[in-house]
Amino acid sequence: QVQLVESGGGLVQAGGSLRLSCAASGRTFSSSVMGWFRQAPGKERDFVAAINWSGGSTIYADSVKGRFTISSDNAKNTVYLQMSSLKPEDTAGYYCARTAARIPPSDSDYDYDSWGQGTQVTVSS
Repeated sequence: QVQLVESGGGLVQAGGSLRLSCAASGRTFSSSVMGWFRQAPGKERDFVAAINWSGGSTIYADSVKGRFTISSDNAKNTVYLQMSSLKPEDTAGYYCARTAARIPPSDSDYDYDSWGQGTQVTVSS
């Protein structure tokens, strides 16, 4: 069992930056891929970014490419999402996810088996 705890969300003006953290505990050695998803009120959950825990391979949603960066610190069992040039449309609950499956970084939430409780990001115009 893996527990994921997100932090770092908050209120920021458009154009600003935030860094989200996702701390993993439990059977973290079995983790393969970590991902970030987001969900705005009344909308479906969308993929944001994912990283291969061991190799550092990354993928991004087109909407965040060039603005967001996902990274990992294996020693701290933590994944980060650095968000820059934030826009009001980035407002959402951001969720960290993990899979033990030996797959490349995935943009499908079906591939992930553990989820955090989320952290809210609000971008004002």
